Amino acid sequence: MYEHILKPILFRFDPETVHNFFVWTGEFSGRFSILRWGIRLPYDYRGKDISKVVDGIKYRTPFLLSAGFDYNARLINILPCIGFGGEEIGSVTARSCPGNPGIKLTRLPRSQSILVNKGLKNDGVDVIIDRIKKNRVNKSDFILGISIARTNDEKSAEINAGIADYIYSFKRLNEENVGDYYTFNISCPNAFGGESFSDPVLLEKLIIEIKKVQCSKPIYIKMPINMPWEKFSVLLDIIDKNGINGVVIGNLNKNYDDLEYRDEAPSKYKGGLSGKPCRKLSTELIKKTREMYGKRFTIIGCGGVMSTETAQEKIDAGADLIQMISGLIFKGPSIVKKMCRDVRI
Repeated sequence: MYEHILKPILFRFDPETVHNFFVWTGEFSGRFSILRWGIRLPYDYRGKDISKVVDGIKYRTPFLLSAGFDYNARLINILPCIGFGGEEIGSVTARSCPGNPGIKLTRLPRSQSILVNKGLKNDGVDVIIDRIKKNRVNKSDFILGISIARTNDEKSAEINAGIADYIYSFKRLNEENVGDYYTFNISCPNAFGGESFSDPVLLEKLIIEIKKVQCSKPIYIKMPINMPWEKFSVLLDIIDKNGINGVVIGNLNKNYDDLEYRDEAPSKYKGGLSGKPCRKLSTELIKKTREMYGKRFTIIGCGGVMSTETAQEKIDAGADLIQMISGLIFKGPSIVKKMCRDVRI
């Protein structure tokens, strides 16, 4: 019904308007047990046990909503009803952030991609902490990861200020015991200061400060995917040496030439590509990371998960968990149940 009836209607409207509508609907539905039950009936997974323990955390299913969709933690009570074992909220920043000016989301339907120029739009870490503590219903079998980025403004563009921005959010989340794991987004391509912390020297400087904060939860780094293996592996060596639990592979694709239909995107770079253009790049980096580092890292696979087949590719390449957004947008909520049923874990 979604693909053939609802999606053609929704795709006639501005994507950010549609996104906001679904967030509002999901937040409202999540407040009432009867509505949660009604959504569980057709969409939740109730088959054989596919739970998985990763870094001491038990996931009911290994499929998570990626950071970038529920950036203000408004869907924490409804997402468990459609088969997700968890979600990654954010990215959250130290201060509230309106995001980049102009169009933030553009659909590229022939290429099965979304052009994302959101610019880390979110309400700020303190507001989001308060919202989670007040509203979270399911605390037992739905995992909340928190993606942390630096605020997208001039104040945090300088390196030391940017590190302080990251650390403020990290400290506050730990002080309030909010979040089951934390991901540091060092590779957002749409922020004011760019991807500074994808530089090996600056990444190590950031991790040194991260390690000074008392934290009992797993910590991951979200990796860029437009980077040759020689440079990517240098970042992995730094992450390994400093005892970080694992990596999310990976972030948006910055190369518009990877689009199947290049004419769908603007001629000049303005935002990163989600969905299908990320598929091969992320899977290959997952495979190489697993081959080189064995079981040293937890690997969360993200990018181009549009079907059970593409989810299986990530698992077979070495991913422990799978994150997705674009597959949900293009295929509808039933895709999660299908993956739970058909993907070999």
